[in-house]
Amino acid sequence: MGSDGIELHLELKGEGPSIVLQHGFGGSARNFRPQARALGARFRFVLFDARGHARSPAPRGPGAYTAERFVEDLAGVLDRVGLARAVVGGLSMGAGVALRFALEQAERVRGLVLAAFPPGATGLREGARRQAEWALAFADAIDARGLEAAGAEFAWGPRSGFDPAAADLVRQGFLEHPPHAIAGILRECLALQPSAEELAPRLRRLGVPTLLIVGSEDRLSRGASEVLARALPRARLAVVPGAGHVVNLAAPAAFDAALAEFVDGLGAE
Repeated sequence: MGSDGIELHLELKGEGPSIVLQHGFGGSARNFRPQARALGARFRFVLFDARGHARSPAPRGPGAYTAERFVEDLAGVLDRVGLARAVVGGLSMGAGVALRFALEQAERVRGLVLAAFPPGATGLREGARRQAEWALAFADAIDARGLEAAGAEFAWGPRSGFDPAAADLVRQGFLEHPPHAIAGILRECLALQPSAEELAPRLRRLGVPTLLIVGSEDRLSRGASEVLARALPRARLAVVPGAGHVVNLAAPAAFDAALAEFVDGLGAE
């Protein structure tokens, strides 16, 4: 349960060492079910819908969708499942939350899995500024024209950089969520991502083993993943050939192999 009383939709699948994964912006816990099916005999997957998404509550009011709230929610998920430490990670926005969690509570993170890391959080200051402009314009468009029209312009249309299959998945996911929550996340979280220049001193001190996974065709996140791979002292970068942004669904076999090898390499607790 979050600090404001929000209880998230939670799914536990499989047996073994725990892997806690958060979906990306506009997704849900369903996005990681292929990994749970493929690897559930070896690992226990802790999956959840982030606040404002799918089957979790979508609170209203200022401050409901800040990065700090998402980090608190991730800590609450570990507490709810009884995990003092775990492998923690996510895709895109979920990866951004996982990194923030690791920077604040490294003692609870056995290993960090950052898939398709969001570009705004690791660009230089100019890149972070462009990310903020995009997020605020998207939120304003939701208020003015509705989520489907705004999403076609800002999230899954030709400007998005997604391949057609990924764009269709993104659209399906977005339309499941309350528009006020999507707009709130854009304004309170995604528009306020720090740049790599701001994060660099903290990243260099983070000693958690880290796996970065990105598709070779993911023009949104490949550069960000490469920046992080250089900045984090114990990071390994896996580039999946031919895959786009939703790398775990675009190339599940390659993603699963990289994930399993990484977690096995951490050894027993």
